[in-house]
Amino acid sequence: MPNSVDANYRFIAAYQEVNARIVQRQQALALYVTLTVSLLAALVALGTSTKAATAPVEWLVLGFPVSSLTLALLNYTSERAISNLRTFLSTLERLNNAHETLPSYNTDPRWATGANKARRFRDLATLLLAIAGNVIGFGAAWQIYPQRLAEFKVFLVIGVALALTSVFILLATRRWSYEPSPA
Repeated sequence: MPNSVDANYRFIAAYQEVNARIVQRQQALALYVTLTVSLLAALVALGTSTKAATAPVEWLVLGFPVSSLTLALLNYTSERAISNLRTFLSTLERLNNAHETLPSYNTDPRWATGANKARRFRDLATLLLAIAGNVIGFGAAWQIYPQRLAEFKVFLVIGVALALTSVFILLATRRWSYEPSPA
């Protein structure tokens, strides 16, 4: 086939995509921190305003769990894409049984397992940030606007349900990590 793309180019392209997905995961984490801090600042600023008693903070409080749920879904998307790409890379590493004579990062379980273990710390950091962001957000809102949140409890219940959903997704992320398949 004169028009086919060499396996090396496919390998390079796939690794560039893996790196792009890793960068996206980091950007999602930075976006989450920015949104959480901004929401917290808005809660505090509204609390010192003259309209604090009538400010619709119940809607603002939903921003904390929606942000963490968005983070969890973006994390899931990146994890699935990275796993799929690494499976593709492993297939390329096995062409002509090259994995038997060359080190193969995506095929040899020693390398893949080590990489997954190292990434668990990032997953743990993401989980801790999501939990802390929600607890701090709900706690600050409850301290600053107890009457308003007591009046609109349904928003708090929905918010806690969304926050717990995001925590569940972040806890389950490990299940979707790449694992090399037997040769």
